[in-house]
Amino acid sequence: MSHAMIEVRDLTMRFGGLTALDKLQLEIHRGEILGLLGPNGSGKTTFFNVLTGIYKATAGTITHDGEQVIGKTPQQIYRSGVARTFQRSRLSLPLTVFDNIVIGDYQNMSHGLVFNLFRRKAFKAEYDRYVESVLELLNIFSPPLAARLFEPVETFTMIDRRRIEVCRALLSRPRLLLLDEPSAGMTHDETHELMNDILQVRGKLKDLSVVLIEHEMNVIERITDRCIVLNYGKKIAEGTYAEITADPDVQTAYLGEEAA
Repeated sequence: MSHAMIEVRDLTMRFGGLTALDKLQLEIHRGEILGLLGPNGSGKTTFFNVLTGIYKATAGTITHDGEQVIGKTPQQIYRSGVARTFQRSRLSLPLTVFDNIVIGDYQNMSHGLVFNLFRRKAFKAEYDRYVESVLELLNIFSPPLAARLFEPVETFTMIDRRRIEVCRALLSRPRLLLLDEPSAGMTHDETHELMNDILQVRGKLKDLSVVLIEHEMNVIERITDRCIVLNYGKKIAEGTYAEITADPDVQTAYLGEEAA
């Protein structure tokens, strides 16, 4: 029996004459941290965009626990248990930590006019549940951050902003978390701290699968169980960090022909 949560078969994504994903084949297993590597333009973020319904694939299939993903809306895919972060920050800086995190679960909130105006007890109960859930997540990442729940995000450091974005993605308790270059804009020490946080979350949410796009190789070596390398939209290597870094095709993709 397959341990794969996500199965990708012959996935192709074309933009006019450009083929961003070329008959891609891969699997994402339950509970693993998978590193998705490759040079700039290799198709990594495009794969995230197809998997989350932002782009509709030109051809091929993606199944999530046996159910077809392609053709579903981003909202439907989110409700099925897939959440993500983006390369560039999507936080609203004037809003509080709490507001920024709860916005991520907009699809599951009771936010109709009648509910908000006339069902005040139910509204308060839902609000209290969200406060509890947000505090629980923030305390996993950073107890000092939880103590500043109602302060505007613009007053926080880059690493805390990244923590807030990851918490926003985790609020719905997804089974698959996609992290697109979470260390972008951070120092080496901040990156090390954030990876500690992710490992801690993974330890507490044992069924959570994580796919990580990252260019910092020391990060990939440290936290991934398995790696997949893309180049020009194709998978060129798969295995442990040690196995893929020893692969001549990977060395050529990153360093050029002389590396081979």
